[in-house]
Amino acid sequence: MHIELSKKEFRRLLDLVYIGNWILNSTRGDDRIPDYDNVESKLFALCRENGMASLVEKWNGEDVPSRAFSEGGIQEAIVDYEDTVFYEILAEELARRDMDYQPVSQENYEELVQRMDDYIAEFEAHGTDNILISDMDN
Repeated sequence: MHIELSKKEFRRLLDLVYIGNWILNSTRGDDRIPDYDNVESKLFALCRENGMASLVEKWNGEDVPSRAFSEGGIQEAIVDYEDTVFYEILAEELARRDMDYQPVSQENYEELVQRMDDYIAEFEAHGTDNILISDMDN
């Protein structure tokens, strides 16, 4: 297979591959999916011959994203994504709880969305500062 990419497109592809592998493997510990690590390694190895050697390094004999790459702006994008997903899931779970976990239907969809929007507004204003769990010791 042959794919032609500009340097900018290749750099964006590296970002996409890194983010995808992060989502698929970062929480798996020793149970990583090696196929994704292998694809990431192959693509990052191409950095050396494309004027981007600072984006790749060897670790245990494998080509991996360099520390400069992984600690750069890409990590900020991942953190932003994780924060957004966290608050959206929390808002939906709290809204569904408030509605006694009724199945979502045409009749209650607007209520669910409104409750979620209210929670999101609260989280945007105060983060998790106002979340209290009454059964827990302080």
